[in-house]
Amino acid sequence: MTDETQVIDAQVSEAAVADVPANVPLANVRGARGGRGAPGRDRRGGGRGPRRGGDERRSEFEQKMLSIRRVARVMAGGRRFNFSVCMALGDKKGRVGVGLGKAADTQLAIEKASRAAKRAMITVDLTKTNSIKHDVSAKYAASVLEIRPSPGRGLVAGSSVRSVLELAGVTDVTAKILSRSHNPINNARAAIEALKQIAK
Repeated sequence: MTDETQVIDAQVSEAAVADVPANVPLANVRGARGGRGAPGRDRRGGGRGPRRGGDERRSEFEQKMLSIRRVARVMAGGRRFNFSVCMALGDKKGRVGVGLGKAADTQLAIEKASRAAKRAMITVDLTKTNSIKHDVSAKYAASVLEIRPSPGRGLVAGSSVRSVLELAGVTDVTAKILSRSHNPINNARAAIEALKQIAK
């Protein structure tokens, strides 16, 4: 496969994921290439048709894609492209996790990120109003974050921090990013580090 063919395949795969609405289940997201991510193909049995039992396994947690990027690695024959995906999973009852996955196919990268988020899941000790008991702050890489309880104000947060707090079921808090970092992965991991201070 030439470098030009690799670039075209990677651009098509990226466009296929970018056009998918946020409310479409991940089971319906397929990569543009054939093989492991081809539409209608079951990787386990090799047969046609949707995978049975997938909805039951995914129904426990809600998930949201925080970031998807195409990354390149320089090899002897040229550049090799992969997709890096950051996912957040939560049950909106106090459990939340953030994971990162990388693969040549978008669907495989999403599955890896989901498994990583499940392994890194934490349980937050919430109050009766689904708020937090006290102020927490954390630093991850260049991201500095502070979360404060604010009764009656709902969830006031931005960037990927809002997604993490929503999936954890946290309300009536105000989150403020004190640094100038716009990296959604670092901001999400800073939110997880802050929530670990009130984890069970």
